[in-house]
Amino acid sequence: MRKLILFIVIALAVGALFGQLMISVPGYWLVRVGDTSIQTSFWFGLVIIIVATLVLYFLLRLLWSMRRPFQRIKSWNRRTRHRQALKRTVSGLVELAEGRWRHAEKVLTRAADDSSVPLVNYLSAAIAAHYQGRFDQADELLRDARVSTDGADSAIGLIEAQLLLDRGKREQALAVLSRLEKETPDHPQVLRLLKRGYVDVRDWEGVRTILPRLKRFALIDEQETLELEKTVYRELFKQAPAFGASTEISSISNRTVSELERVEELWRDMPDYLRSDPDMLLLYSSALEHNERAEQAEQLLRKTLDHHWHAGLVLRYGLLDVNAQKQLKHAEQWLSQHPNDADLQLTLGRLSLRNNYWGKAQQYFESSNTQRPSGTASAELARLYASMGETNKSQLFYKRSAELLDRALPELPQPSQAR
Repeated sequence: MRKLILFIVIALAVGALFGQLMISVPGYWLVRVGDTSIQTSFWFGLVIIIVATLVLYFLLRLLWSMRRPFQRIKSWNRRTRHRQALKRTVSGLVELAEGRWRHAEKVLTRAADDSSVPLVNYLSAAIAAHYQGRFDQADELLRDARVSTDGADSAIGLIEAQLLLDRGKREQALAVLSRLEKETPDHPQVLRLLKRGYVDVRDWEGVRTILPRLKRFALIDEQETLELEKTVYRELFKQAPAFGASTEISSISNRTVSELERVEELWRDMPDYLRSDPDMLLLYSSALEHNERAEQAEQLLRKTLDHHWHAGLVLRYGLLDVNAQKQLKHAEQWLSQHPNDADLQLTLGRLSLRNNYWGKAQQYFESSNTQRPSGTASAELARLYASMGETNKSQLFYKRSAELLDRALPELPQPSQAR
């Protein structure tokens, strides 16, 4: 009640003030258009302008509000299409997972235009087309994926590389993966696919360069790591002669290297546990001897055998052409720990031959053949007896050698001797 009375009082005061102004401040409006003129008092004209302004304002608001239903209809239609596209996308992904490639590709492609995530549609459709053998269509869908979404080059490149690897286009896949590696050097999936591609094309140098990252990010288990590292360095040792004969830059030293330098840098680069692996030691010692470093190979094998006994290394030690007298002396010291080792006896026999100790060589060969009859020991005895003029013994051991070797051969069909 008080507010109403206050409002009436204020309204009367304002009205009185406005009336006083109309009396005390006279004036008029004159509007002339052509031969027609309109004249009215200032205050009446002012009221007309204010009323016209308010009418225009509310009219514009009315027109603007009439526009909103169309926007709402458009927005509703867009949301409806997105919901339908989402349903079709889910349906297409289910079809893809169940191996219905043709239908999956069709559904996913149709839903791509209205999908809120067209990248998913195009990539999934590309996979479906790939599994149908429609490789050109798969490539086209990958191009559509690039156009549809900015900043997805890595994801698209990974799918592309995987599809190329599946098709057997390894070189093209490696080109894509090499580009991705430069952009994201530690991306796990890039590294996995690079490993697969490098192994497929037997690019062991490529595998070697990514091995540390494969291990750091636990992308391969311990057993696979051991097998892969051994394979990599074994194959690189075998490739060292060809590497040294070319002008290729070594990724280890970043320069051209000789065969020996390549062998040495590979030996330094490999993990510690591989430097005590017998197979690696055999390869390394053979490479050293091939590059006129037989003394270095002898020292390596001798020190290794002093602590880790291995038949293959013992036999390799007896074939090195260095100081035969020192070799024989050192090898005979191993007899105290390995008195019945047939391979050591065979090596001692060969070292005795290189020292011209014919009788000692005969004893060692016979002892080796007694410990474990072998075609190799029998052949050495046959050759020795032939050189000593003992033809009957020589023929006997040649025959025994042939028999022992024949036993080691696999069972295979032979032509019948019946005539």
